[in-house]
Formats: sequence, C-alpha cells, structure tokens
Amino acid sequence: MSQASFPAMRMRRGRSAPWIRDMLAEHRLHPSDLIWPLFICEGEGQEEPIATLPGVSRWSVDRLADKAREARDLGIPCIALFPNTPADLRSEDAREALNPDNLICRAIRAIKDKVPEVGVMTDVALDPYTAHGHDGLTDERGNVMNDRTVAVLVQQAMVQAKAGADIVAPSDMMDGRIGAIRQGLETADCPDVAIMAYAAKYASAFYGPFRDAVGSRGLLKGDKRGYQMDPANGAEALREVALDLAEGADMVMVKPGLPYLDVVARVKDAFGVPTFAYQVSGEYAMIEAAAAAGAGERDALVLETLMAFKRAGATGVLTYHAPLAARLIG
Repeated sequence: MSQASFPAMRMRRGRSAPWIRDMLAEHRLHPSDLIWPLFICEGEGQEEPIATLPGVSRWSVDRLADKAREARDLGIPCIALFPNTPADLRSEDAREALNPDNLICRAIRAIKDKVPEVGVMTDVALDPYTAHGHDGLTDERGNVMNDRTVAVLVQQAMVQAKAGADIVAPSDMMDGRIGAIRQGLETADCPDVAIMAYAAKYASAFYGPFRDAVGSRGLLKGDKRGYQMDPANGAEALREVALDLAEGADMVMVKPGLPYLDVVARVKDAFGVPTFAYQVSGEYAMIEAAAAAGAGERDALVLETLMAFKRAGATGVLTYHAPLAARLIG
C-alpha cells in the first residue's frame, strides 16, 4: 500500500497526547477478557498461601463464594477451578475424579448456589487424582494409555457437568477425548455445557508453581512429553486445533501463553474461533519476581503482557493476575 512519507506523514502526531493515543488504540483490555484460576483445598475457613506463587492461595470450599463475588464485582465473567486432592485420595486409577462429592464438585455447587451469574470452568484431567502425577492411566511400563484414559475423562466430565460446571476444559492432551466428551454430554442431557479444549498444550518448563499448587510436584514419574506438545512445533498445533474443533470443541486454548504468542496468532488467523491463552504459573511467578527485584513495575508488566495476548488475537486470557488487572482496567 502507498502512503505519504516524512514530513507529510509524522507518525508521532498520533502519540502526542493521551486522548489521541486512546482514540487510535488498536486493541483494548476489559475485565471480560479475563478468566481467574482458583485453587481449592480441603478444610473450613482455609487460605493456604502458595510459596512459589506469591499472592496466590488455595481456598477451602466455604470461602469460594466470596472469591466468586469478587470476580463478579470486578467484571470477571468466569473462574477456573483446580483442586489440591489430599494424598490419601490419590490412586493409580484416579477414582476420586469420579466421586460426585469430590473437592471440585463441592466447589462448583458452592459457587453456583451463591453466585450463579459467574461462569465456572473445570479442569478435565487425571493428574490431580493419580498417585503417579500423570494426566492419564498408566500401564505396567509407565506409559499413559490413551483410550482407557479417555473413557475415564468422559465420566469425569459428566460428574463435573452434573455438579453445575458451565465449561469443561480437557487439559490432558489425549487423542479423541473431545469427541468422546461431547458425545457424553449430549447423551447425559447436558448439551449446554461448553468445551474449552486445551488444544495446543506444550510440554513446558513453566508449569512448576502450578504443580506445587495442586500438590503433584514430586509425584510425577517420568515426564509428559509423550502426550503434551513439543515446544519446537507450531504447525502441529494447527492440526491439534482442527481435530478438536471437528470433534465438538466450542473454544480452544494455547498453553503456555507468552512464549507461544506465535501459536495464538496462527490459530486465530487459521480458524477464527474463540481462542484463549493461559498465562501459566511460571509466567506469573516471573512477573512477581521481577517486580520484587525492582526490575519492573508490577502493574505495567501485567498490563503489557495481557495486551500482548490481545494483540496476538486471543479472545481472552486465563491469568492469576486477573483481579489485579480487572482493577487496573475496570
């Protein structure tokens, strides 16, 4: 395209004052762009700070309604729940995932009973429930068994849907699980429950604090590279997204976030569907560490990184900074 050159065109004119910068901004942040991940623990009246996630805590079920009200009042439309299952309830077959009175199901009901206008998204994966820390069932050699795991994931998603989840979010990266879960939801008369597929979830080094939060650090035997994606691959993400959409996903997610903005952009450009990014625990911890060290100003770092997601094409962002960001932009 042709355009005027200097001095007829002075790009700085559009940056000369706050009002014109606001008027010409190509992207904007709003609290409705945010999903707030919350960690759940057993007990009553409990708040358990997570050392590797400064400012983030686990909350007992009886305190979750207050967190949901906080989200509502800040304009955050949805919260995502992750349980810290007690060690004595973890097993090789992850049977606690199918308990309709497990930690996450009680949390869903507690929120929906008191703050029904806030959306609840739940994690569909077995790693919070397995004794070995993998996202699926393993054979005698320690390999994750795809099809047997999918059968359990379907049951897990049904339990969560029946408890009142608005969105089930399979994060396990098993092949074929989206189609199986969608069929299960239809059969169980839960057609309005949406699926947000962790379609492009990478085997990342940025997940460490999350594993502390859900109590799985130290349990994992081996690694997850046999089912999570190789960080070297971008085109593969498009194939994963295409499969999940064909199987019935309503929206897709890229995880982690900031190191994979290229993938977010490619997914949104290729498919034009609701595309979310997860600013994962390691990304959060890095911002907090930089702020604590005086290497950057927390509020500015948070807003700049979130704007980067929007600029890349993300529909929304899961971030532990959601309440801070909502206050700053609301």
